[in-house]
Amino acid sequence: MLLDNKQVAIVGGGPGGLTLARLLQLNGATVKVYERDLNRAVRVQGATLDLHFESGLKAIEKAGLMQAFKANYRPGADKGRIIDPQGKIIYDEHIEDANKDFDSEWFRPEIDRGPLREILLDSLQPDTVVWDSQFLAMSQDGDQWKLEFKNGTTAFADIVIGADGANSKIRPFVTPIKASYASTTILQGNVADAETTVPDMSRLLKGGKIYVHSGGKFMHISSKGDGSLDFYISCKVDENWAKNCGINFSDRPQVMEWFKEEFVGWDAIWLGLFEKVSLPLMLRPQYNVPLDQCWEAQANITLLGDAAHIMPPSGEGVNLAMLDALELSENLTDNDFQSIKAAISAYEKQMLTRATEATQDALEMVEWMHADDAQDKMLALLNQVP
Repeated sequence: MLLDNKQVAIVGGGPGGLTLARLLQLNGATVKVYERDLNRAVRVQGATLDLHFESGLKAIEKAGLMQAFKANYRPGADKGRIIDPQGKIIYDEHIEDANKDFDSEWFRPEIDRGPLREILLDSLQPDTVVWDSQFLAMSQDGDQWKLEFKNGTTAFADIVIGADGANSKIRPFVTPIKASYASTTILQGNVADAETTVPDMSRLLKGGKIYVHSGGKFMHISSKGDGSLDFYISCKVDENWAKNCGINFSDRPQVMEWFKEEFVGWDAIWLGLFEKVSLPLMLRPQYNVPLDQCWEAQANITLLGDAAHIMPPSGEGVNLAMLDALELSENLTDNDFQSIKAAISAYEKQMLTRATEATQDALEMVEWMHADDAQDKMLALLNQVP
């Protein structure tokens, strides 16, 4: 096997990096995952993830983890409602027949990030993940890479895979190509114990998702298995708006005043989110890589997931990362390739082609989701699904 007597270092312990580690270990490879989190008990933040038949679920199946996934996913959490700013239900998937299952290409089961990480971590050999390892620097040391971490430790590897997300520190070792602002900024928050703290919103959410489009803004709300809800608001603003707007998003009165000014005419039910949200709100300017990005493959380093192809949210992010992991693992353990460089080159060619298509779709989605007719287009999109 190409990886015989090779040490693989995966930088980043998100779904993509952990999936890759699992798949490589199933094929006998020696792998370490270096993760900046202090330990596995650190709370995993973010909305739920919907895994897709042709990508995320495919990787789960290949990793031998489908039964564990089925035991932890959240039935019904994929069902959505389109709500208007006055709180009226425009479209409701909850009243439709639930005739989709794991054999359907249209089924996109939801799972919280925390349980998904636990499934992947439990599948790895002991001590695969090296916690409290925030990447600091890397240099060539003979035929190996020497990795240095903020805690003062070092490690050596024959192959490095950057799975360290949108602000990847490994990416500059692969390509100088940088991402650019994608015209939107997201404000993200979490409301704990939603059934008690925001009961009206909890009933409207009904354990699933809510989509609201109005006035060039988009709000997305999703339930979580811990009883909380996550929400984010996407707005078309200047790249430096978060720094220059003069609003302290740790200050509740300022946050509520901002919402009242920007969301005139919206029902008080939405304001309730800001009365109970845990502060500070997270502000996330969105970026994307160029559609025509490419680079010369190297023999001992590559990227996957957001480190390779950051793009605005489109429902594809985690799925692309897990599919990257699957295809990279298959190439690195395929004896038909004459060298590791050839295996990486073939992987990157397919990955970059796929990423270009997904990024184009994501950018088009950004445009229509913030347009005046966004609600109508969202209705048309949901009505396409059998």
